Amino acid sequence: MKWFLDVLRGMVIGLANVIPGVSGGTMMVSMGIYDKLIWSINHLFREFRKCFRILLPYFVGMAAAIILGSVALKVAFEKYPLPTNTLFIGLILGSLPIIVQQIRGERINAGCVVIFLIFAALVIIPKVIANQTLVGDNINGGNQALTLDVIHILIYLLLGVIASASMVIPGISGSMMLKIFGYYEPIVTQTLGGTFKDAIPAGNWSLVLHNIGVLLPFAVGIVIGIFGVAKLIEVLLKKWKVYTYCGILGMVVASPAVILMDAGIYEGFNAWIGIAAAAALVLGVFCAVKLGGDPEPAKE
Repeated sequence: MKWFLDVLRGMVIGLANVIPGVSGGTMMVSMGIYDKLIWSINHLFREFRKCFRILLPYFVGMAAAIILGSVALKVAFEKYPLPTNTLFIGLILGSLPIIVQQIRGERINAGCVVIFLIFAALVIIPKVIANQTLVGDNINGGNQALTLDVIHILIYLLLGVIASASMVIPGISGSMMLKIFGYYEPIVTQTLGGTFKDAIPAGNWSLVLHNIGVLLPFAVGIVIGIFGVAKLIEVLLKKWKVYTYCGILGMVVASPAVILMDAGIYEGFNAWIGIAAAAALVLGVFCAVKLGGDPEPAKE
């Protein structure tokens, strides 16, 4: 049962990673597994068997959710944008008591408040920039074409490093960064989603190989970014725990505002959609509370 619940938690993280404005790191915090996963990533090579057993169900859930989500979430956001977004807002709001619990009883000074505000701004500002440059469904006037040459392969590698931040740093959406650069639709829904939805069923293997050529350096960048950022987070939590969690709290609090700043989610709004959105919000909070168990760190 615990393994199955960990797979479900991994699926929540995976879904968050393919949604612009939603952070996989925030979902990790919301479910009380953030410290444990960071520790396991950083000690994977030193205590391989133990860390591998901890990480495996989460990675299984993440992989399944990212593949399915790249196809299904595109439909959900197109047909039911507001309820889908409020579901994730509920998940985020349900995480707040867990974050606050980490620093309960600690001394909160002016520096903590400043850090909270700075990191909240770091989450909101990219969305403001995106809104200012948004044209239709694209950023900077259009999506980027995905070609396979040395320069573009290095770009995909770098984008993977950037996107991995959403898997490790709460409040930072790697998908939003991809959207700002004009690579979200091409990589997430067209290349990843299109591979499983269109190319493989149609037996278009040349397109499959092309898509692998795009996704492989992107995936390598994600791995590099996860290990690099995870080590940084572990050091920060060890030396400046209160300040680190104040920064995390600022990013998490700002995340719902970022989601609601997307004007497209209100298209076709009516009373029934409002009711569905409210129900999804409550469901999200409920799921966050239920999945928020198992807060113990991995260290003995």
